[in-house]
Amino acid sequence: MAIATVNPATGETIKTFEQLTDAQIEEKVARAAATFATYRKTPVAERAKKMLRAAEILESEKEALGRLMTLEMGKTLQSAIDEAVKCASGCRYYAENAERFMADEPAQTGATKSYVRYLPIGVVLAVMPWNYPLWQVFRFVAPALMAGNVGLLKHASNVPQSALAIEDIVRRAGFPEGAFQTLLIGASKVDALLNDPRVVAATLTGSEGAGIEVGIGAAKRIKKVVLELGGSDPFIVMPSADLNAAVETGVKARTINNGQSCIAAKRFIVHEKIADEFTKKFVARMEALKVGDPFDPATDVGPLATPGGVMDLVRDIEKSVKAGARVLTGGKALDRPGYFFAPTVITDIPKSSPAYSEEMFGPVAMILRAKDIDDAIRIANDTRFGLGASAWTNDKAEQERFINDLDAGMVFINKMVASDPRIPFGGVKQSGHGRELSSMGMREFMNAKTVCVQ
Repeated sequence: MAIATVNPATGETIKTFEQLTDAQIEEKVARAAATFATYRKTPVAERAKKMLRAAEILESEKEALGRLMTLEMGKTLQSAIDEAVKCASGCRYYAENAERFMADEPAQTGATKSYVRYLPIGVVLAVMPWNYPLWQVFRFVAPALMAGNVGLLKHASNVPQSALAIEDIVRRAGFPEGAFQTLLIGASKVDALLNDPRVVAATLTGSEGAGIEVGIGAAKRIKKVVLELGGSDPFIVMPSADLNAAVETGVKARTINNGQSCIAAKRFIVHEKIADEFTKKFVARMEALKVGDPFDPATDVGPLATPGGVMDLVRDIEKSVKAGARVLTGGKALDRPGYFFAPTVITDIPKSSPAYSEEMFGPVAMILRAKDIDDAIRIANDTRFGLGASAWTNDKAEQERFINDLDAGMVFINKMVASDPRIPFGGVKQSGHGRELSSMGMREFMNAKTVCVQ
């Protein structure tokens, strides 16, 4: 895939970039390793000062950064500006809490003194996707740099300017030049980086296929890896729920980021007693969404990021309809320049169809009926994914059932699933392993060193 900025709203190629040569990659890896040797000794308070400066840059330049993200991958401008602000909040969170997360943990072993000390491990490779061009990276950058590690970024090939902007922000914040570097390279170069002994670990957010490749590559070299992969998140609605709130939030949860979010609600599992009413209201809200120019403040849903994303949706919907599914609204690409897809609702979905088993990465909602709570949980768990889940009920016993029985890394009750620096983010099953964010995300790439002093 060419490394280029292509405007998804028009299909126009804005700017192309040359991939780094092997010699240039070697230079950057060597710089990262050399920087780690000294940066790891930098006082945490000094790291925090720089991280707070990064937050200030993100906030002061949020409009320009938002425009860049919208240009490269098509998210609505306001959501892109909000993303820059969220990155700033993540930087502030780790600047303010890293010292506490890294504090020695006392242990009682019978020795005179026993504790666990958290120490940085080295150069970490981050392989990141295009759907949240800044946030996906900063939720790695902030904890990694505060821990004393250094980072190398292989970003998605369609957001190169966002990738370079992140490196520039980190540099202007005062971090050493080798603390965080962007590598403009294709996916074929990742395995060689994993094979480099100076790269000690990796983190990837992306597709199952990419996760398998990086996971195997890391395992062959006995290197730590955190994987955040796909999701087919259930959004369960029970009779006791506030139906209007569930509909409004459900539409937002399905169409956020133009439907291109791993934690977007995708499968709407509705109790049969309220399924007809929910479906009617949900379809009406989806049909009322304005699809158009992501720079227009009135736009609700912008384009998909790539033409391949449109083709994938068209193919999976056609196969699902052929298998017996029914399209209630949308179901097709829009006949206009750019990569636009109509907000879509599908129902009567057979298990043999892609709509039942695959992650639809776009504004496509699947509605399934459940007979009772047991049936709802069964349907929700009938997937190879296990990232997030949203359950809507005001029955306390039902809430406890969903919290305990849903196979997911995250369960949100009466609200949509969202990432937050203060809480762990990650999934189970084919949605990956390990956690980002919170203290857990920071410690994923630290050496929990046991110390006993007699």
